[in-house]
Amino acid sequence: MKKLLLAALTAAPLLTVQAQSGPNIPGPTFVRDSLDACIRRGMRAWQIPGLAIAIVKDGKVIVSKGYGVREVGKPEPVDENTLFEIASNTKLFTATAVANLSDQEKLRLDDKVTKYLPDFRLYDSVASRLVTIRDVLSHRLGTKTFQGDFTFWNSDLPRAEIVRRLRLLKPNGQFRQEYGYCNAGYLTAGEIVAKVSGQSWEDYVTATMLKPLGMSNTRMLTTGIETLPNVARPYTTGLGKLELLAYDHPDALAPAASMVSSVADMSRWVRMQLDSGRFEGKEILPWPVLQRTRKANTLVRSDRNARLPMHFQAYALGLYTADYNGRQIYWHTGGADGFVTGTCFVPEAGLGMVILTNQDNQAFFETLRYQLLDAYLGVPYVNRSAQALAPTKQGEIEEAQQRTTLALRTEKGRTAKLPRKLDAYCGTWHHPVMGDVTVAADGKRDLKITFPHLPSLTAKLELIDGEQWRLTYSNPAYGQFPMMFAADPQDKLITMTLRVNPFLELDPYTFTR
Repeated sequence: MKKLLLAALTAAPLLTVQAQSGPNIPGPTFVRDSLDACIRRGMRAWQIPGLAIAIVKDGKVIVSKGYGVREVGKPEPVDENTLFEIASNTKLFTATAVANLSDQEKLRLDDKVTKYLPDFRLYDSVASRLVTIRDVLSHRLGTKTFQGDFTFWNSDLPRAEIVRRLRLLKPNGQFRQEYGYCNAGYLTAGEIVAKVSGQSWEDYVTATMLKPLGMSNTRMLTTGIETLPNVARPYTTGLGKLELLAYDHPDALAPAASMVSSVADMSRWVRMQLDSGRFEGKEILPWPVLQRTRKANTLVRSDRNARLPMHFQAYALGLYTADYNGRQIYWHTGGADGFVTGTCFVPEAGLGMVILTNQDNQAFFETLRYQLLDAYLGVPYVNRSAQALAPTKQGEIEEAQQRTTLALRTEKGRTAKLPRKLDAYCGTWHHPVMGDVTVAADGKRDLKITFPHLPSLTAKLELIDGEQWRLTYSNPAYGQFPMMFAADPQDKLITMTLRVNPFLELDPYTFTR
């Protein structure tokens, strides 16, 4: 099946729209002679329908173009103005908003969060008293990466309620000692921006950044993305074949993940970053504002990277920073269901890039970043895509085998006797962070789960054997897994354990009656 899909992608026109091409592009030989071929080859290998890229060098946009199509089976090409969900590339806008308010002395980064949000709490009472704005922007709350996102992503919960539920996330690490990527922390910072500025987070970022930069094609929220005229459709190969997904709507976590943009607009953002806060000769933000966002706060890793010329990695404010062949680089990635994107800039080299794609189960968007860094920063050529592809493909083979085994076991379970009446499973189940979900009969043998605050999501349960069932979410990006009910010594069902794609949240959720 994958070969058929790959052939379909190969047959689709890899159209490009560009400012310059071939030998007219200044810079390394790779960019002049091999960039197009590298991207086309990578898109085929990783099954990416559409990709857009912009490269900035020494104040000029030297590449701004699109490849492939917005939607498989339709001819409309991706171009420099095609919109993608940029997801966590939103975070630098939020961090910059906070840094700007700090520069105006309306707040301090080391102010306690409770100064602005008096009811704010974390799980630990000591951390609750100490936690600062810098802490929530630096992913050092002690929580595990993505913790809570099964509940918060695509949720219709009010923003204030998500901030309140941060106190329910039991940390597995030490406050201020360990890195744990926390989207709800950035939501908290966005709520502080609103409190201090007197404007919503959306309006403040629009007024101070988007409008002055002329980023008129950028949306602050995903609401209405389906109706936009030049927008990429989201895809995944997470279950083994290329599938079209529904758009994510993470607007409840807006300051962490909700923006929608194009490489034409994002290249303006990068040009400002590379010109110390100026754009086309005009100051957009004072240089100290950008400096605040670039100072490292949380160590992510300090060991030598086996494949890349890097020795440390840290998180600043809305940015990762590292060394790369002797230069300091800054970058961030963004992942929503069906989209993975990246922004990177190297001030010492006058270099920046934006890469947007509409297929989430691939590493090509990151390997392309490193391929360009190699070319500009003097690293001997290594095919970064091929380097990452082999282990990825092996992992996909193993996952496919697991899915096949699960399907065979489920098919066998179609004739097995149900361990108890369906009514025994039905009713309300509770999780401390997510709250209540409902299990109901779905026909004579299956069950259906509904998630009250995730209105677009349901899950189907099909018996495998005993109390083990196959869990299939209505959104393919959430995954398919075996799941368990458990009973007490009196044979009364007491727990139900669900998991989702680790792209969304790493740990399972155990629900109780």
